[in-house]
Amino acid sequence: MKSSEQYIAELRQEIEEVTVDDLQVALMQTEVVLIDVREHEEFTRGHIATAVNFPRGLLEMKLTEHPLVSHHCDPQLALDDLASRHIYLICRSGGRSALAARSLENMGHRQVFSVAGGMQAWQSQQYEIVHN
Repeated sequence: MKSSEQYIAELRQEIEEVTVDDLQVALMQTEVVLIDVREHEEFTRGHIATAVNFPRGLLEMKLTEHPLVSHHCDPQLALDDLASRHIYLICRSGGRSALAARSLENMGHRQVFSVAGGMQAWQSQQYEIVHN
């Protein structure tokens, strides 16, 4: 048997993680998809301005609703459009985003990045957050 910590540690060896500094640079340079996979209550207490909140439990079903791709009438076109973009996933500390990254990779997305340290690391760097 594995603990959740052991399982996530293994996943981190198999997915691509980036630092909050890497995310900050990406947000300034390109149009990226940033998905906050925390629960809605967590998201409203503070999040990155460009983040869209799709809680971890709903992520796979909500992907085609992302504002950058939801204009497509055909859900498959939306997924194809999303697959061409860099997708950054963030949560509180990096565990849920690692799980989400693996899930999106299993769905066929290849440019998926989990933000190591999550919002805790983002806030410790004193990067800007907004509140709802």
